[in-house]
Amino acid sequence: MRTRTRTIRAAAGLLAAGLVLGACGGDSDSDTESSGGDAPEASGGELLIWVGDGPGGDATTALADAFGEENGVDVTVEVLPGSELQANFVTAAQAGDAPDVVMGAHDWIGNLVQNGTIDPIQIPETVSSTLQPLALEAVTFDGQTYGMPFTMNNIVLIRNTDLAPDAPATVEEMVAAGKKAVQEGAQAPLAWPVSNTGNPYFINPLYTSGGGYMFGQTDDGSFDPSDLGVGTPGSVEAYEKIGELGEKGQGVLKRSVNTDNAIGLFTEGKTPFLIEGPWQLTTIDASDINYEVSEVPGFEGMDPASPFITVDAAYVASGSANKTLAQEFVTNYWSRADVGAQLFEATKNVPANTDTLSQIEGDNPAVAAVAAAGAANGQIMPSIPEMAAVWDPLGKAEAAVIGGADPESTIQSAAKAIEAAINE
Repeated sequence: MRTRTRTIRAAAGLLAAGLVLGACGGDSDSDTESSGGDAPEASGGELLIWVGDGPGGDATTALADAFGEENGVDVTVEVLPGSELQANFVTAAQAGDAPDVVMGAHDWIGNLVQNGTIDPIQIPETVSSTLQPLALEAVTFDGQTYGMPFTMNNIVLIRNTDLAPDAPATVEEMVAAGKKAVQEGAQAPLAWPVSNTGNPYFINPLYTSGGGYMFGQTDDGSFDPSDLGVGTPGSVEAYEKIGELGEKGQGVLKRSVNTDNAIGLFTEGKTPFLIEGPWQLTTIDASDINYEVSEVPGFEGMDPASPFITVDAAYVASGSANKTLAQEFVTNYWSRADVGAQLFEATKNVPANTDTLSQIEGDNPAVAAVAAAGAANGQIMPSIPEMAAVWDPLGKAEAAVIGGADPESTIQSAAKAIEAAINE
């Protein structure tokens, strides 16, 4: 289960007993900068953290090292395959072998709470005031806060400015500009990941612009699992519009385009438009493409396109044997602007901390544009357990409609499959 383990031992005497993690003003070079309140005196202890693999895992390991040194504690970071992390965490928690802290996506929260594996946390106002409001919304479930958000991502329109100088205001303008680029030598009008099994995450801007939604919301903003949007007239209308862009319509949405090959089409100059997230900006920066980032456009005369916002957060395990230390790490250390800045340098994901975002946006205008697009029209991806029943049926329905299937009967069938899975 464990792919790599690094144990960090803080040497004795590195810190004075009175060291605190309190805020120290606006010096971004300080190792003790904090957006939270004062931490307790260092008194030793042990902390086990689980994180997914990739650049974020490596950065978490290094940052946990610094936490151990600052507090005179032993910190062990275990890096696991990201695709297996949630399931492994639930299994370990149920077996009484959970870590103290786990890093994961906000849409895990419903499942983790349902399984009794994470505790609510108390975020001081001095910390919450530095977090993007939608990020806080993402980690709130049934009126309680369950994680410290540290990244907040959404897909955007990335445009080759040599092939398409102006940002399109509508889908129709984008399609017209893409077709013009093809006439002038480009290979494809746009690269929008679909795949043979569909991709509801990537198609959500068009789905919402056309009138669709996933789950309704109650007065307090919580998602209502009894109000499924798939199968409603708005969802059918949305997929009628999506189908018109498909393989038997205008041919701009294709199942042959997926998250693996879409980036290559763009970086090789074969298409003027790419729908992707900030995690691809490093790859694009390494190419010779001149590009700009803007909001995903919606259909002319219809609702704004609303991409899903996904948040990564740090959670305190209910089975932690070191909850005080885990809470300290999550609320007073992982929330720090300087910690967020170091994490950003490794991952290039949009920081959830507004102080961190202010620090990095001048040198990273594309990341700032992603954040602005999310704040303008983004919607938090539902974190209720019932959302797990949506992905497969709706994805397959999307692929079928883009391939030419009848939108109404296809979406109605998907709705029945989703409802059956929810009611199992």
